[in-house]
Amino acid sequence: MAKRLQAEWEKQQALMVVFPTIQKDWQHSIDEIQLAYTKFITQVARFQKCIILCDERKKVEKFFSSFENLEFVEILTNDTWIRDFGGIDFYEDGLKKTYDFTFNAWGGKFESNLDNEVNHSLHVKGVLNSPLIKEEFILEGGSIDSNGDGVLLTTRYCLLNENRNASYTKEDVENRLKELFGLKQIIMLEHGGLSGDDTDSHIDTLARFLDEKTIAYVKCYDENDEHFVELEAMEAELKKTDFNLFPLPLPQAEYFQEQRLPATYLNFVFLNNALIVPTYEQKSDTEVLKKLQDFFHDREVVGVDSKVFIREHGSLHCSCMNIYDY
Repeated sequence: MAKRLQAEWEKQQALMVVFPTIQKDWQHSIDEIQLAYTKFITQVARFQKCIILCDERKKVEKFFSSFENLEFVEILTNDTWIRDFGGIDFYEDGLKKTYDFTFNAWGGKFESNLDNEVNHSLHVKGVLNSPLIKEEFILEGGSIDSNGDGVLLTTRYCLLNENRNASYTKEDVENRLKELFGLKQIIMLEHGGLSGDDTDSHIDTLARFLDEKTIAYVKCYDENDEHFVELEAMEAELKKTDFNLFPLPLPQAEYFQEQRLPATYLNFVFLNNALIVPTYEQKSDTEVLKKLQDFFHDREVVGVDSKVFIREHGSLHCSCMNIYDY
């Protein structure tokens, strides 16, 4: 049976997020992050349905003046970064199915017992309405990116880290991914990473497909920046591929509690007819938004301030999961 992992720009039913209320990690900035999520969700709802997971619906409804394109689902989670524990859709013989991969909180760094139950609970509630397939293989949605035509982008440092699937060799991991998603090529980058990233170099902070033949990637122009050498090496790897390359600048350093944060423009989110891009109140925001809008003639490019999101080491793409059409 033929399998295919869709590209993120394909037709979607909804975008799913976890609205922060009781999650321990956000208590240092709870008011600010709730406002940031509200602004993000409001932009999403302009283009398509947004499913909001929360511990108590009444707590969250008060943040919205309109409920158009919004659905609230009461469910408990450990974390808000649903990109990494949410179900991953794929197609088998043209029919959509959903993988429920094992999530161990980026190599056992945090608690994940509630997050690992989310997909099963959403399937029981009918929110995930395609066949749900439980997989013991540990895989996070932010660690992979697909061009929809059999090519997968990922990083060696994450997928081959001993804190995930320790018994797997590189060949084992590649074979498993090809079997799961019907892939014909895997581009596993050896270089790349951002300071403050808890994920062990997720690809959605470093390089993403813009279309079947184009890879956007983060480029550091400052030779004195701590990321310069590693990102130059990543760029050299990407230049060896057959894809068109689209560099986006690394934002200037952002800090919280004296720690550098993983600010990146690559953590963008595809929606139906739109691209939502994280911004950081920097001069480069305008440049990046224009460059992406010039590339995408058929979708609106929208910036959303993500300075608060990165305080917990993720951004817009990390905070959501796409549910695709049949």
